[in-house]
Amino acid sequence: MPKPHFIFTKFQNSFRVHIPNLEKLSISDIQAIEAFVAKRKGYFDFTSYSFVLQKSLEYKEFQKLAKQSGLDVDLENKPLELEIKPRIGFGQYKGVCYNELPDSYLLWLENNYMGREKAFIEEEIRNRNL
Repeated sequence: MPKPHFIFTKFQNSFRVHIPNLEKLSISDIQAIEAFVAKRKGYFDFTSYSFVLQKSLEYKEFQKLAKQSGLDVDLENKPLELEIKPRIGFGQYKGVCYNELPDSYLLWLENNYMGREKAFIEEEIRNRNL
């Protein structure tokens, strides 16, 4: 049996641990993980193969906690990647992401807008094959 593989992702006030190989683990491994989470008043979600603890810990702290708890796991740190999508900075759709604009408005902008956001407009038109 493989040992549990934990992927740790830190958020602002908490963290999440994803277990991609959950289906391949033994029942005793799953029960040990459940007990670990329950002892710390966390929540184990079987649909997403992950658990959360309502405590702010850094990766090294979690690594130490898992080791002290006797969990034999492979642990990986995956920093949170925030995808920043460009937003339109003017007009009736100000604040809306370019990928959410109606096709007709995007095509109108292509022919009528000459400002610094022109590259975003052209890129979105290419992405949609308009």
